[in-house]
This record gives sequence, structure tokens and C-alpha cells, in this order.
Amino acid sequence: MKLYQDQLQVMLVFAKNDGQCGGFLRACERAGLRCSVARTPEAALQLFLETHHDVVIVDRRHSRRLDADSVCRAIRAVKSSENTVIVAVVKRPDREEASVMPLITAGFNRSYVENPNVMSCYNELIQLEHGEVQAQFRLRACSAIFTAMEQSEEAIEITNEDKVIQYVNPTYEAMMGYQQGELLGKEVMEVPESESKPDLLETINSYIQKGKEWQGVYYTKKKNGDSVQQDVRITPVTGQGGKIRHFVSINRPLNDSKMDTCGGRVPAESQTDIQCSKHKDWRKGSLDVRSTTSRGSDGSSQKRHSSMARIHSMTIEAPITKVINIINAAQESSPVPVAEALDRVLEILRTTELYSPQLGSKEEDPHTSDLVGGLMMDGLRRLSGNEHILATKQSQHGPSHMITPLSLTDIPQRVAQAMENEESWDFDIFNLEAATMKRPLVYLGLKVFSRFGVCEFLHCSEATLRAWLQAIETNYHSGNPYHNSSHAADVLHATAYFLSRERVKASLDPIDEVASLIAAAVHDVDHPGRTNSFLCNAGSELAVLYNDTAVLESHHTALAFQITTRDGKCNIFRNMERTEYRTLRQAVIDMVLATEMTKHFEHVNKFVNSINKPLAALEENEGSGEESMKTILTSPENRILVKRMLIKCADISNPCRPLRLCVEWAGRISEEYFAQTEEEKSQGLPVVMPVFDRNTCSIPKSQISFIDYFITDMFDAWDAFADLPNLMQHLDNNFKYWKSLDERNLRSLAPPPE
Repeated sequence: MKLYQDQLQVMLVFAKNDGQCGGFLRACERAGLRCSVARTPEAALQLFLETHHDVVIVDRRHSRRLDADSVCRAIRAVKSSENTVIVAVVKRPDREEASVMPLITAGFNRSYVENPNVMSCYNELIQLEHGEVQAQFRLRACSAIFTAMEQSEEAIEITNEDKVIQYVNPTYEAMMGYQQGELLGKEVMEVPESESKPDLLETINSYIQKGKEWQGVYYTKKKNGDSVQQDVRITPVTGQGGKIRHFVSINRPLNDSKMDTCGGRVPAESQTDIQCSKHKDWRKGSLDVRSTTSRGSDGSSQKRHSSMARIHSMTIEAPITKVINIINAAQESSPVPVAEALDRVLEILRTTELYSPQLGSKEEDPHTSDLVGGLMMDGLRRLSGNEHILATKQSQHGPSHMITPLSLTDIPQRVAQAMENEESWDFDIFNLEAATMKRPLVYLGLKVFSRFGVCEFLHCSEATLRAWLQAIETNYHSGNPYHNSSHAADVLHATAYFLSRERVKASLDPIDEVASLIAAAVHDVDHPGRTNSFLCNAGSELAVLYNDTAVLESHHTALAFQITTRDGKCNIFRNMERTEYRTLRQAVIDMVLATEMTKHFEHVNKFVNSINKPLAALEENEGSGEESMKTILTSPENRILVKRMLIKCADISNPCRPLRLCVEWAGRISEEYFAQTEEEKSQGLPVVMPVFDRNTCSIPKSQISFIDYFITDMFDAWDAFADLPNLMQHLDNNFKYWKSLDERNLRSLAPPPE
């Protein structure tokens, strides 16, 4: 059984900060454990009530300073402490060893003979973590599992190796007509016997005694003697000594008209075909909450329950709905404080920002608060008075006529030289920007698309592709410091680099690769150099058109397809088969929408939980075959997650570029944010990111916040998947560079010249 375990929480209860306390503090830091210190019994109890630590270490050497036994008893009086390991630090004995009974009586789990050596403290913590704490953690998990079984709609019976009933859930008792606790401790033979023929019972026993699972249908008698036909799955559980110690039986009553999945009615007498029985139509959601019985007796409870029953009876349920249903059912039989706590849980679950971490107060870190708020709020900062309409501006992206398309074989020498190392991560996009007079997307696009065989896949000519790249680049605003065609070319380069990684190639199909390159090229087309929040607050036409939701990202994709399809000369999709075009179009739209930052943490979390963790589990289990790996990499759902993560990382990969490029991009995005802040102030709009004031902003602080909050975790996950050590080294170097500037209280991009 694999269980997720949070980082260990340790509390030290020491009246004085002596060598022993310091030893445990340094040991916790070394072991990567979260540690808090209490100096008084009152503080210890308050801390425990807030945090519920896994390990509590109490100084029992000096009774005058601290009554350790009272501290332990006070903590043990809290119900949640039953799974906490409490350790007493005792004096080194002068003569013979003292009895541990007083410690056990007080509630301690074990003692530690004083030794301030950090390695000794570290060893003690590690042994606790992998010994008693692990055992207590599994016990906590068992409580949750039993709660799930209590709420299950399927009847569950657990017997020991001697067929003595150890546990049945309420559904089993109700189905068989027994009162609560009536079956516990009885041998299965004492219960009214099954009507199934002896040969079937022998078949079942022969399977489960060999450690194999049996699944099939047979008749059994209820307490009142009535017969009931059940769909049954019996699983043997191996325990100590490698022997079968328990049998878990999951039963579900069948209607007489129930048809089996092998093609006909299931006769209980002849259910010996194990292959057939393993394909029964078992309901996947065995933890659905029962909504037909309520333990509440008052009228309000019954009224609430009838409403919940209608909700539970809905046939279409999202996973989050099932979670909410389970919590609602648990509330009905919970004490008032627990029910109130569960109400708060439900409030959180019903929000739409389940994946977004909560920031600290603005005073603690204004840079992070403003940067994250500005990027992740989709125009939620509203004006209380009349809305301002974004002024129509003169086009910033050059003339509307098409420049004569270039050929890949007719590229100027200076441009060809600038693109010589375009397959390297350290490729300098700014050299290409200068060599092409701010038209890098056409040139880089021609080379990258040729390398990936895009024309061949789309069945279009090179002339059509050239015209398309020119049309897209013309609609980027060259006047934007950051969101211009150089950024689009940079993202295209990063996308091509990622597509060349072995695991990415193993995951994606050719249509995914083509969609990724197209999405990268168009992902910011016609970007006005202002954030979504600005457009929504200004009441711009785009914000009105897209209902203040993913305004820019929706515009980029819509415009890209309009540009492509309205002119046959640049319609790269013209010769595609309709179904394939629809698939490609959906992939491009999905990827561009994934660059919108309000769902950043949702995308990263899904990638980690659906791909990173299963792959890591496979790698730990050396016996797993390549087929399992391939299933994870190539499932349709996971391919979507890979493409989203790929373009997200390409879009904000600046902190992972070589330092010179990283600093240049940081200056450009800061300039764009400065200009937005100035325009917000001049137009009387809400200032989305106040820290981006040209006169007061610390660029190093803003970069540190961006890397800490958005970049590090995402690129850790992407590196674990795609193996990108060079990027992670650049990220580390760049972070240290920004930290060094910040530590010197410098607000600029670079230190002053010597």
C-alpha cells in the first residue's frame, strides 16, 4: 500500500535553548523536517493544537524548569495525539538503568538518553521517521480507509485465516438483515449456509487458498432465511510470515434479470468460469455515498437529507462532487465542532481556485503579491464607477502590406550565421533579432518548420508556409518591449528544443509536434503589451468580447486562425483532411489557452500527479515493463498534459536561459510593466501591479519572486520528465545573480561599473 506522507512536523519542548535543544534543531534542519520550539507547557499545548505534530520531544532532565510528564499528559488529552510519537529526553544514568514505566504511564512512547551530538540526534529522528512515525501514519490511514468502507454502498466483509468474521460494514449488515455487531467474532460456518453447490465452494476455496482473487456470483441466505443472489469478489490478503492472514469479500446483490458480461444469465450453480467472472460489470466508484438513510432524527436533518438525496441521485458526477458528497454524509453523524470544520472545508472545495496557493499578506512580500496578483487575476480588480474604454491606437506592428516572402535557400549570410546554433539551448535570439531587423520569426520559423517536416505533414508548399509566417509576424507589435515577434521566436526555439528530448518524442505524435510549433509561433499574436487585468479594468473591446475570461489567449488563437484561413496564399491548413484539421486546431487552441496564468498551478499539479509520480513509481519498481511506461507517456489525456506543460515552460523559460539573455528579457518585461503602471495612473484605472513603478521598483526582487513562485516547481517537474540539466544550472546561476544584487540593495538589472 503506497501512501502520500507530508513533511514530518517536529516540536521541541525545552525550557532553555541548551546544547541538546540545539542538537535536535540542527538535526531537523539536516533531515529536512519542519521544526518548532516551545518553552512552556502552555506554549507547547497551544502549538500542538495548531499544528498536530508527528513527533514531540520533551526535555525531562530538569523537573524544576519543566514538568515534562504534565506536558505529555496534556498533549495526550487531545484526541488527535493518539498517532503522535512523544519522546522524553532523560539524563544519562549514573549507575543502573531506571525503569521506563513512569514514562509509559505519563504517555511517552520512548526515551532518548541525553546526547547533544547532531549526528546522534539526526539518527534518532531518522529512526523515528522510518519506525514508529511510519507505523502511526499507517494507523491514521487505516482510520480513513475504514471511514470509506463504512460509507461504501457495496457490502464488505473481512474474515481472518480461520474464517472468523473480523469486520462487516453497515451496508453488509443491512443487506443480510443483521444488527450492528451481531456478526463480529462468528465463524462464517455459523452464518446460514450458502445455497451454492459444494463444487462451487471448493472452487472458490481452491482459488483463495492459493492467494488468487475469485470473482463470481452465488446465492446466500439472509438472517430471515430469504435467499439473495450476490456478485462477489473475494481477495486474499497476505500478512506476517508471507501467509494469508485475511480474506476481504465485496458483495453486491443482483436482480434476477441481471445478465452477465459473457452473454447470458448467470446461473449461481454453474459460476465456475473464472475468466468470465472477472469481467463482471463492477461499478468503479465503490466509495459513492449512500443517500437513502440518515442518522439524523430532527426535522431539519431530514429536510436537508432529502435535498442531498436528490443531488446524490444525479448520474453525472465530477470527482469533486463525489468528495463533497462524502463530506456531506460524514457531517450528518459528526459532533457540532467537526460539522462546522467540515463546512469550512466545503467552502474551500467549492471555490474555483483549488490549485492556486494562497499568498501571505501584501506587507510581507509586496513584489510577489503584486506580480502574482497581476498575472493570475483575470481582470478581477473592478472599478466602482464608470468603466474606461481602451483608446484605439495607431497600429504598432508595421505596414499591412506583405513583404516579399523569402526562401530558406535565399537567406542573407548574416542571418544564416545568427542561426547556425539554433538547435542549442544557448542560441542567442537577440543576435537573430538584430540580423533580421526585428523579423526573427520568419527566418527561424522557416528553419525550424523545415527541420520538423511541417510542410510535408500539412501538404502545403514552402511558399505558403513563408507567407503564413510573414502574416503572423506582421501582426506582432514591434513597439512592445517584450511581447513582440522576438518573444514568439524565442518560444518557438524553446518548443523545438523540448520536442527534441527523447521522452517528449516518445510521448507525442507528429500531429502533436506540428501543433506545438504552430501554437508557439502564434501564442501572443497581436498582444497589446498589457495584461488581461488591464484590459478587463479598462473595459476594452476584447475583454467585452471574451467575457473577461482568458481575454488575450482567446484573441491570439482566434486571430491566428482568421489570418490563416482568410487568405488562400497563406492558408497552411488548406490541404488537410477535415478530421485531422479539427484535431490539430483543438490542440493549438488548448496549448495557447494553457499559457494563461490563472490556471498555472492546476496545469503543473495535474502534470506532476498524472505523469511525474507514476513514472517515478515505475522507475522505483525495476520489474515494471516498458509497456506500462508507454501507457503513461502516450495516453490521450497525458499527451494533452505534456503539450500544455511544454508550451508553458517554453513561454516563461527566460530565467533558464544563459545569464546575458535572462537579464535582457527581465529588462524588457519590466519596461512593459512600467509602461502599463504609468498608463493605469494616467487613465485613473486600478493599478494592477503597484510595485512596478519605474522610480521605485526592484527588478532583482521581482525576478526572485517570479522564480520562487512560478518557475522553480514547474521546471523541477519538467526537468524530471524531459531531463534538462543545462536549464536547471542556468536557473540556479540566474537566481544567485538576482539574489546577489538584492543583497546589495541594488534595484537595477546589473551592478554599477567598477
